[in-house]
Amino acid sequence: MPIYQVANKELKAVVPTTFGVEGILERKDLQRMLRENIAVLDPRLMVIAEEFGDWIDSLRRIDLLCIDRDANLVVVELKRTEDGGHMELQAMRYAAMVSAMTFEQLVDTHARFRGTSQDRDEAKAAILDFLGWDEVAEDQFGLDTRVILAAADFSKELTTAVMWFIDRGIDVRCVRLKPYRMDTGTVLLDVQQLIPLPEASAFQTQIGVKKQAERLDRSERHEQRYKFWEGLLAVARTRSEVHANRKPTQDGWLAGGIGRAGFTLTYTTRQHDSQVELWIGHGAGQSARNKAAFRALQAQKDQIEAAFGAALEWQELPEGEGCRIRFVVDGGYKSPQEDWPKIYEQMVDAMVRLDNTMRPRVAHLAY
Repeated sequence: MPIYQVANKELKAVVPTTFGVEGILERKDLQRMLRENIAVLDPRLMVIAEEFGDWIDSLRRIDLLCIDRDANLVVVELKRTEDGGHMELQAMRYAAMVSAMTFEQLVDTHARFRGTSQDRDEAKAAILDFLGWDEVAEDQFGLDTRVILAAADFSKELTTAVMWFIDRGIDVRCVRLKPYRMDTGTVLLDVQQLIPLPEASAFQTQIGVKKQAERLDRSERHEQRYKFWEGLLAVARTRSEVHANRKPTQDGWLAGGIGRAGFTLTYTTRQHDSQVELWIGHGAGQSARNKAAFRALQAQKDQIEAAFGAALEWQELPEGEGCRIRFVVDGGYKSPQEDWPKIYEQMVDAMVRLDNTMRPRVAHLAY
């Protein structure tokens, strides 16, 4: 779809360009920009390393190695070309090679990337903060390896292969990065996830979308989380409007609005515990703004916790873009299902109290 500029009450098409014409190089420019603003591809990613190639008998390197908030490894492969080349096959090799990485190897890798290999504690603390873990949970780390392909466009052959991978339970995403040039010389970047996306019919092949969903649903972990959210939302809708329009998902979190951009009320479930949180995240490059909002709320800590009725965990997350204020409850989606109703009641009660406590304060924040 073209992009239009609204000028003098008229629509004027913004001219598409290419990375090559704009002199934007793949590694020196595009990779660096995405490394520093990884939320452009996925807001719940943390960069672990760049140009990662820590394996024997191979000179191949992953453009960006990341983890997501579910502690999955994520291989990000970049191409500035218009067809993506054979990046899907390259990324699959990388995903297979990195899939056996342990948490300790991840920490070593991130320490080297940060330039602090002499002090692994900093790297480890940054990863734990990002995941919201108090301690390492090896049984929850690296349960899946995801792939994100980012390019100026994708060929039909590539998208056919990607849909085939998805149909077999492999989490692959295609994100198109299309540059445009305005008359002023400003270059805009249109970022769109094309696959998987139901509306992207031009990129759907004869592989049945329904069949892919059924195969993905057979994943025990995803199925359990889906059922967990299904039950929680049924309870939550009787008490609050915050998540009334949300549907069950396979993800480990559900976000709802609090009436102000950059702030979300989020349910999170892990295997053996769950949490409700106020997440402060105004987007890529807004770390200072997020932390200013967090500190403004933290200045009211005593009054907030008194109104909430319990102590909260205040996590500024110095190594990340966002901040969180959370309350953890025992029990998660791996708990016996007969315990789920009790977990739901605790989570929903905490969310209602968090909403009532934070909503007026967030509305009146000046920072």
